Amino acid sequence: MVALEARILAKNDAGAAKNRAWLAGREILALNLVSSPGAGKTTLLERTIKDLKDEVPLFVLEGDQATANDGERIRAAGAPAVQVNTGTGCHLEADMVARGLSQLRPSAGSVVMIENVGNLVCPAMFDLGERAKVVILSVTEGEDKPLKYPHMFRAAEIMVLNKTDLLPHVDFDVDRAIANAREVNPDIAVLRLSARTGEGLDSWYGWLREQRTAAARAAMQI
Repeated sequence: MVALEARILAKNDAGAAKNRAWLAGREILALNLVSSPGAGKTTLLERTIKDLKDEVPLFVLEGDQATANDGERIRAAGAPAVQVNTGTGCHLEADMVARGLSQLRPSAGSVVMIENVGNLVCPAMFDLGERAKVVILSVTEGEDKPLKYPHMFRAAEIMVLNKTDLLPHVDFDVDRAIANAREVNPDIAVLRLSARTGEGLDSWYGWLREQRTAAARAAMQI
């Protein structure tokens, strides 16, 4: 079992390296958005597209087990999207992303958002060639999620604490959630926002701009 898992991950890592080189050659920033189902990934993408589409070319790969619902929502918001359905699979893999990119055809200097299947377990293990994983935690979930799913929070560069507009109505300790995330990943950045009301989105957009600049600089050094 261990040997089989190692072979699967090695094959995926080779594909991820090809994706990363392909993206770098075009100065494209790719981000892997991961969360539990219902944490607000698609809503955050919709709001980001509407607010930044005149500033940044945005493209989206939508990962789900079934249906094209999220892809349709993204296109309605104003961004090109390719739906990648995994069937019984619980995560996207590098070869799926490669096929999706060939259909999506993102322009040079653009941003590709990869919305992974809603799952805090398997996506932590699979590199897709992205620059960073963005883990989204909703305040409607428990603040102990980072401790329950440490591999995901350890793999992420940033934690987006979403649905902060609901804090007056739920029993959620923000400080404890952040402390738990930093217990498993001391370097993780944290943003608090509400994709519904727009609170905190300026910080999210600022982080995206910084990542886009950093990706362009890294590509120039290759």
